[in-house]
Amino acid sequence: MPLIPEEPQIHEKAQGPRATPASGRTAPTPRPVPGPRPAAPPRPGRPGPARPAPPAQRAPRDSSAVKPGPSGPAAPAAPQIQLIPASPEGALDAAEEAVDLLLDSGRTPGDVLVITTGEPHPWAAHELSFGDAAYWAQHDAGDDVFYADAGVADRAASRPVVVVAFNGGPEDAAATALSAAHARAGALLIVCGDPQRINSVLGAGV
Repeated sequence: MPLIPEEPQIHEKAQGPRATPASGRTAPTPRPVPGPRPAAPPRPGRPGPARPAPPAQRAPRDSSAVKPGPSGPAAPAAPQIQLIPASPEGALDAAEEAVDLLLDSGRTPGDVLVITTGEPHPWAAHELSFGDAAYWAQHDAGDDVFYADAGVADRAASRPVVVVAFNGGPEDAAATALSAAHARAGALLIVCGDPQRINSVLGAGV
C-alpha cells in the first residue's frame, strides 16, 4: 500500500525550501533461479561401486526466461520456463549446475527430475546396471534427484522442478523429452541446450 506523506505543518509564507514526499518504493525483482543457500544434502553422483558425493559446486551460468507457448483460456497454470544456453556437449554439465543451484537454494532432492535427450546421465546408466526394477524403485521412493532419458520420461511422475538437458539425440527425442518435462513440471521447467532448437520445439506446441 503506498505511503501517504503527512500533511506539512508549514505556513504558505514560511521561508526555506519545501520538503518533498519520498518517491514510491520499487517492487523487488524476481530472480530466475534461487541464489546461494546452506549446503544441500547429497544427491546422485557419477557411476562407480558406491555413489560418490556430488561434484564441487561450480559458478552458476547465466539463464534467461523463455516464455511458454500460447495456451487456452481454461488451461491450468503453466510452470515457469527458464533457458540455459548450452551446446549439446555442455548441456549435461549445465543441467548439473542447475541442479546444484536448486539444491543449494533449498529444494529437496526429491523435488527434482532430470531428463536427457541423448546419452543417459551417468547416474541413470549406473543404476540401470542393477536392473530396471531397482532403478524405478528409487524413482518411486521419491527422496532423491531422479535421472531419466527421453525414452522412459513418460513413466516418471510429476515433480516441482524438471530439468531437461538437450545433450544430443534425434529431433523426436527432444520433442518427447520437452513435452514430458512440461507436463510433469509443477512449478519450474529448466531447459539446457541450444536456444534456437529449444524455441523451435516450444513453438511446435509443446
